[in-house]
Parts: sequence; structure tokens; C-alpha cells
Amino acid sequence: MSDAPVSLRWQGGPDGTLDILDQTRLPGRLEWVTCRDVETVVEAIKMLRVRGAPAIGIAGAYGLAVAAGEAVRAGHPPAEARAHALARAEELATARPTAVNLRWAVERCVGALDRLPDDTTAGDLAAALLAEARAIHTEDRDLCNAIGRHGLAVLPEGDILTHCNTGALATGGSGTALGVITAAWDAGRRFTVFADETRPLFQGSRLTAWELVQRGIPVTVLVDGAAGHLLATGRIAAVIVGADRITACGDTANKIGTYGLALLAAAHGVPFFVAAPSSTFDLSLDSGAEIPIEERSSAEVLAPLGVPAAPDGARAYNPAFDVTPARLIRGIVTEKGVASPVTRDTIRQTLAT
Repeated sequence: MSDAPVSLRWQGGPDGTLDILDQTRLPGRLEWVTCRDVETVVEAIKMLRVRGAPAIGIAGAYGLAVAAGEAVRAGHPPAEARAHALARAEELATARPTAVNLRWAVERCVGALDRLPDDTTAGDLAAALLAEARAIHTEDRDLCNAIGRHGLAVLPEGDILTHCNTGALATGGSGTALGVITAAWDAGRRFTVFADETRPLFQGSRLTAWELVQRGIPVTVLVDGAAGHLLATGRIAAVIVGADRITACGDTANKIGTYGLALLAAAHGVPFFVAAPSSTFDLSLDSGAEIPIEERSSAEVLAPLGVPAAPDGARAYNPAFDVTPARLIRGIVTEKGVASPVTRDTIRQTLAT
């Protein structure tokens, strides 16, 4: 089995650089974006060079370390260095609106900064922020392993259908939904993974299929519109997906197309699971109606991957996410356990574990 890929890595010491694997180039080219300034980190997040809620959060955390490195290179005194990092924090936290992990990770790093004395030098700020970012990265790797273990206990035997990308490219470890799948494979189960293309940016065919091929796990790609027919064949034992934000009641925002897939799974009696870390829960939101849904460029639909697919003058509707109601979800797999059935009480109990 090949080594799992990684989505990002830090190079050097506190004034080093963040390397981001450019996922817009996959599967054809393996290229790294070297981030020496915050603008490059923000651009990478906005343009989906790094994507997946946990990976975006980790990138935001490292982005604050990059900001501190900017202050070191500029020779800022303590007060200016702190102000510079705090100003950059908001730029990073707002780079994408739907994934809650991004603001969570940035605010955690700001908390680490706030605990330092006012006279802390730029170099010491950089060291502290890098340490916090590395801690977030390590914790995500560990919780991916825990999600895999808990998911393995509830995932039925048989072939699996998934949507978008939720593996090593989307996290700091083995993945969330894909982490459960790889844990099952590593435990000796044998199956085929069916991966929706995930239009309009094809994260399923470009990224999930690439990851599974790297790991030697059989994968079959299907167009999103074929999912209903596949489920009707009775071949699929379970559907498992990731999440970008989960509310107090269990309503879950994920890549566009997830809601339709959940409806299809329910219609065919196939269990539908969500896998996500506890940091993806936003308990300040009562229901999915309160989740902000990012709308992206029309060009992604009208000319996917740069290839014209609609006539001039046509318009596009391009929400990046949709919301799956809790009633359609069999269980939410977290690093702390599985919330099933999905209710406010089971979510509270699971997160309190």
C-alpha cells in the first residue's frame, strides 16, 4: 500500500514557510504552493488549492504563523508585530464563509497569542503561533484515526458510496469519511468505493479517486446523476460523507449534491453517515437554515476546469454547499464517538464524552 498523501506541510523554523499541495492541479500534476506571505495563504484557501474543512482550518492556523514570520522579517517591535498578526487573523478567518473549522482554528491561535505578555518579540510570537498550529495539525491527525475507529464499528460490510473528498487531502490525517473507509480496508474488509464525480469541480473524480488509487483501494467513479440508479441496484451497503458545518440539531452542510444523495439513500433504505471532527459542530446555530452558504463563480459551472460547457449569455447557479436535515442521517461519526440517532441530546452527549 502506498503512503497516504498530505495536503500541507510546514518548512523550516518559526520564520519558515507553509507548503500547500495545489489540489487544483490534481490528478495530472503534483505541485506545491510555497506561502511566504498571508496573501498567498488566503488565495490558496479561496481558490480551493487547499480545501476540506479540517485542512482549511489547519491552513488558517499556519497562516497566522506566516503572518508572524512577516513581522519578523519586517523587524516589527512587539506591539506592531502583535497588531500585524491580529489584522491578518481576520483576513484568514473570512477567506471562506461556510467551513466553521477555519475561524475556529484562527481564533484558537489568536487565543494563544493573547496569553503572551505584551512585550513578546516578533520572533517569540512566531514560535508560539507555529507551536499552536502544529498542535492543531497533530490533533487533527489523531482525531482522524479516532474517527476511523469509531466509524469502523458502525459501517456495514459491503460496497460504499461517497461524495466529494474527505481524505488526507481534506484533513491533517487520514481523513474523515475517507478515513473511515481506509480504516475498514486496513482492518481487512474488501469492497469497492463508488465516488461521485462531485460537480462542478470534480473533487470526487480528481481527488478521492486519486487518493484511493494511491492507497490501492478499488474505486469506481460515477457521474453525480447516476447515484440514484446505483442505489437502486442494491449494491451499496452505506453512504458516508464529510461535513463543513453541523448545527446543534444535526443539520449538516456539505458539498453541493449531498442533500440529494441523502434523499436517494433514504428512498432506497441505505444508511447515510456523516463523519466529521467535533470542531465542525457549530452549536451556536439552531438549524441548517442559519448556515451561510457560499456561492461561487459562475465560471465553475459554465466552464468547468476551464472547458466551455454552456453558451455565451447563459447564467449559472453555483452554491458550493447544501444542507442535509438530521432526519436523513443515520449517525454522525466523530473522534469522540457516534451520535445515533442524530438528535440534540445525542450530539450533546457525544461531544461531552
